Amino acid sequence: MKRRILIKILALLLGLIALSMIPSLFLAIADHHEQSIRAFLYPILVCTSSALLALMLGRSSQVFLNAGDGFLLVSLAWFLTSILGSIPFIVTGVVSNPVDALFESVSGFTTTGATIFADVETLPRAILFWRAMTHWLGGMGIVVLTVALIPLLGVGGFQLLKAEAPGPEKDKITPKITATAKILWFIYIGLTALEVVLLIIGGMNWFDAVTHAFATMATGGFGTKNASIAYYNSAWIDWVITIFMILAGMNFSLYYRALQGKFQDIIKNTELKVYLAIIIIASLLIALTLLPKYNTMAEALRFSSFQVASILTTTGFATADFDLWPSFAKAVLLILMFIGGCSGSTGGGIKVVRHVVLFKQAGNEIRRLLHPRGVFSIQLNGRVGRKDVVYGVAGFVFLYLALVFTVTMVVTISGADLISALSTALVTVGNIGPGFGIVGPSQNYTNYPDYVKLVCSFAMIAGRLELWTVFILFTPEFWRR
Repeated sequence: MKRRILIKILALLLGLIALSMIPSLFLAIADHHEQSIRAFLYPILVCTSSALLALMLGRSSQVFLNAGDGFLLVSLAWFLTSILGSIPFIVTGVVSNPVDALFESVSGFTTTGATIFADVETLPRAILFWRAMTHWLGGMGIVVLTVALIPLLGVGGFQLLKAEAPGPEKDKITPKITATAKILWFIYIGLTALEVVLLIIGGMNWFDAVTHAFATMATGGFGTKNASIAYYNSAWIDWVITIFMILAGMNFSLYYRALQGKFQDIIKNTELKVYLAIIIIASLLIALTLLPKYNTMAEALRFSSFQVASILTTTGFATADFDLWPSFAKAVLLILMFIGGCSGSTGGGIKVVRHVVLFKQAGNEIRRLLHPRGVFSIQLNGRVGRKDVVYGVAGFVFLYLALVFTVTMVVTISGADLISALSTALVTVGNIGPGFGIVGPSQNYTNYPDYVKLVCSFAMIAGRLELWTVFILFTPEFWRR
């Protein structure tokens, strides 16, 4: 029974991904680009047919997945979705190497924003829109979208959302998990639509506005111009995207509480306060460093705050080549790569709340040395935190750093310098996108050998799924259960 359900869910998911190719198909038809038409039409027909067949087989009696089922299904979903997403790149001929196509697809769905394309402005509009769409779907979580619909198959979805959602603690928001998924998606769509309108007011055409709004709200980074956001040279556009990157990096459950009028919960949120403090302090520090480069403090803040928001939220947009900035500014940005956005956001990285937990626990350990018989606990949002959260966070950070160092070693085998290798590892595991050195904001990943791209693709998916979901599949206990 469960095996049939898992196949049904995967078929439904791939059908949803195929349906999301329809706008790209329309663009291909409008541009009379035959290769693009074939690239999107075939997957749409095959995958939607499979999804319809799965639905026609009937609604099963209510089946609830356990944690192991959720881990396996979510991991399979992301790997299969990435393979499906790579097909348009191959069929259109924009890439000749299947590994490059897979890398680009994984980077899109995981909202990393690392690309193998040196000149995106030569790509067909259908492909550019598909790149943005992969971001947007992966941002809120392709599995979260499926969770909203799987009651059609008679399946309980909490284990899927638990395995896919970022952060050490999962918020259900409402008693019914499908209602939670729908609310998150409505908020996500609303913020995306608002940004599209503001970008059009700022002078972007509708195509650029939609693609950049998709990439911003997903904290992705794929754009339509080689120079990224710097192409537009607009203070309005810079500030709009900066604000929405910051909004996308916040816990989406806070927006639901705002709609309910529970502003006290927002004010008390420890992670949010630390997140905003990091943005303000880092922006000011970098702005002071850049002051000799720009005319005024306001202009320096415009560029510094944009890049701080871009790196911290793991979006990856750029308004300047920060690899050419002073060493202090680059050091601040490097530190931000180790932090990431808030839990429950579309951002990647370690997450602010985990740093808060470890910082508070470090303070407790110092106090315990002074008062050996004392009882100390961490507090989050004005409440005492569970001790097992500390253990979970410590284990996650160790595994995260272990993966970063492993990827770094693999990249150095290809001949890359240490800074570029470490940067590559950080931005792929943390889903950030551009880094320093040969993967800087003006560079791309095309020169890496295939084995490095495959390792980085795995790192991107593992990072997007908070590591545990993927690595648990490599334990013998999982398969013996």
